[in-house]
Amino acid sequence: MRIGIPKELTGHRVALTPAVAQKLIEQGATVLIESKAGAQAHFSDADYEAAGVQVADRATVLGADLVATIDPLPDAELAQLRKDIILISQFRPYEDTAVAERLRELGLSAYSLDMIPRTSRAQSMDVLSSMAGVAGYRAVLTAAHLLPRFFPMLITAAGSIRPAKVLILGAGVAGLQAIATAKRLGAQVEASDVRQAAKEEVESLGARFVEVEGARDDADAGGYAVQQSEDFLRRQREEVQIRAGKADVVITTAQVRGRKAPVLLDAETVGHMPAGSVIIDLASSSGGNCALTQDKKTIQVNGVTIVGNSALADTMPQDASTLFANNLVNFVKLLIQDGKLAHNPEDDILVASLITAVGVSG
Repeated sequence: MRIGIPKELTGHRVALTPAVAQKLIEQGATVLIESKAGAQAHFSDADYEAAGVQVADRATVLGADLVATIDPLPDAELAQLRKDIILISQFRPYEDTAVAERLRELGLSAYSLDMIPRTSRAQSMDVLSSMAGVAGYRAVLTAAHLLPRFFPMLITAAGSIRPAKVLILGAGVAGLQAIATAKRLGAQVEASDVRQAAKEEVESLGARFVEVEGARDDADAGGYAVQQSEDFLRRQREEVQIRAGKADVVITTAQVRGRKAPVLLDAETVGHMPAGSVIIDLASSSGGNCALTQDKKTIQVNGVTIVGNSALADTMPQDASTLFANNLVNFVKLLIQDGKLAHNPEDDILVASLITAVGVSG
């Protein structure tokens, strides 16, 4: 059983770290990693070799029985893989609806980590939540860096400084981490979410929950937000405009899987924000929660800085890689039966994440 970890072609993270790789080796696996795959996350080839990982060239790594990546391999490389290989990555089939068919035509079997169900048993494998937590933390630090004033209240001989007002839209994993981080930095924090279940979590972190009546029930949504009515979204936008007009920082995290992100901050709302204020839009890759967001860009509009970045986890590659690696290993352990890789058709996590099953046995 050989498990291969190639170097990511974009970003700074690596799918497996030296310390976490030892858990797979203890399961009887031979782990191969492409030379310098962990360099940008500050893991050297020597670190991997000390952990018992074999450092090899890309072609050798791609010849393993199972190949795991953070982002999918390019189509040109997929076409060169042998047909009995198992792939693990984040294929995003809810966005790229043709990906499963492409993999099937190539004769490849693949598990998509972003399709893992959000259940208690699957929490240790939930890469979306892990990376969202990193992004929420980093979003606050990015905002603090860009904001031309303090986050905490200061009382000095030179005068008093009021605390910054932070508004967080979306109280999922990223939003909750952002709330906790902003509170630790001393800001006054408000948060809004369409899921009523989020209210208790928001308030437990010391933030004020901005409530809008009439949200569509999300009890059966598996932890994800659901599409809301136009009337609710209109009233939510109106309330957000009032709050945003008084905020120094707005961090937006609201996304609906498989759909364009809802626009919560329109151009008029941005126009009412104080000069020097900052918007961090973590939903930029799916259209953005701010109407003016440009994905992968930082812009200024009327003195307001707008950061469109859905990949902030990649700016903290060492810890982000460690979290991803733990998620990956916990998932791979489900595939190991009697020292071999095999699919268990009775495992709900494997069934939900398997998007093509050409060569999977079990």
